[in-house]
Amino acid sequence: MAGDVPLTEITLLAAYLIFLASYIVFAVGKLPGLKIDRPGMAIIGAVMMVAFRAVSPDEALGHIDFVTIVLLFSMMLLVAHLHVSGFFDWVTELVVTRLHPHHLLPTVIFLSGALSAFFVNDIICLIMVPFALTASRRMGVRPLPYLLAVATASNIGSVASITGNPQNILIGTASGISYRTFFAHLGPIALAGLFLDWLVLWFFFFRGHWKEDAAAAPVAPPVIDHAGLVKPSVVALLILVGFFAGLPPALVAAVGAALLLITRTREPRLVYDEVDWGLLVFFAGLFVIVRGAENAGLTDHLQALAENVDLQQTWLLTVVTAVLSNIVSNVPAVMLLKSLVPRLHDPHTAWLVTAMASTLAGNLTITGSVANIIVVERARPHVHIGFWDYFRVGLPITVLTMFVGWLWLTFVR
Repeated sequence: MAGDVPLTEITLLAAYLIFLASYIVFAVGKLPGLKIDRPGMAIIGAVMMVAFRAVSPDEALGHIDFVTIVLLFSMMLLVAHLHVSGFFDWVTELVVTRLHPHHLLPTVIFLSGALSAFFVNDIICLIMVPFALTASRRMGVRPLPYLLAVATASNIGSVASITGNPQNILIGTASGISYRTFFAHLGPIALAGLFLDWLVLWFFFFRGHWKEDAAAAPVAPPVIDHAGLVKPSVVALLILVGFFAGLPPALVAAVGAALLLITRTREPRLVYDEVDWGLLVFFAGLFVIVRGAENAGLTDHLQALAENVDLQQTWLLTVVTAVLSNIVSNVPAVMLLKSLVPRLHDPHTAWLVTAMASTLAGNLTITGSVANIIVVERARPHVHIGFWDYFRVGLPITVLTMFVGWLWLTFVR
């Protein structure tokens, strides 16, 4: 039903075809033969849903979850300000000048995980790749294990909170689960997962004995304006305090971002250039596409399927979410499950399981999450990361962390 008007057979057929075509593009990354990426397909799919009247224009606008988009946009602005101000260069210099090469792997893992736990992991990967490359070059060690650590740890760490990744932001808004509750349930999974990540990477790259691979390369330390770090650091801290105090995350993040934009020295364009506008467009279009599919009855079919396979069981919901996330990517998978989860008998646990599985499943392959792709592409001029390079560590990391996550959400807590 689009509004209160029954859909015609042509509209129903169009809605299903648009949904199918959109999710094929989300799965493969682009439409075969055409240069249409995921954000582009989200726009096309949303426009077609409205054009074929699967969704009315007013309904399309009303079902774009602006709370989710505002929260994601505000967190991007916050991290962009931290980056432009030199906060991450300061952290890099602080760490590199005090570390022995033996300590670099756990440092990269826990730093990537900790930052991704509170700030969107895709953006953290953009920052941590240069950190891993610079640190490994200055210490004379090969960068591959540390780049893999950035990708896997950023995914694992991001499971901890609502603001850790885009799909958690979506789940946090849809579920109504508070920031503190979300963190209390999923934070321990993230922490245990980071230790497992360290264990797997150590086993594959450092078992036996450790040695330096090359002479350390001299790298000029960055020039850091320490005075310029104060404002974004204080605002970031206040935002986190607001999250844990139970204030609305989108409002807190938006106020913080607005405060950072009040400046006499920072050129706003430098900040805007670091915002992932494509992801925001992708979210907006995806809301409309899924609404059109719901109007066409897809949600009812999914509900019937869920009852037949008994998605009430956490292990099965974990597996289904993980598989779906690796087929169509985690954000479209969560968007698809968003209408189904509230109908399960324990939606609170189901939301947490969905957040855990959709996030940790991203470590399976290079294309499992946007964070992985960012690491591979950013590292490409310096290091080639092949499918097997990633998969041989991604598979055990994914299996181990998801097992721990399922165990915790089912029995331990």
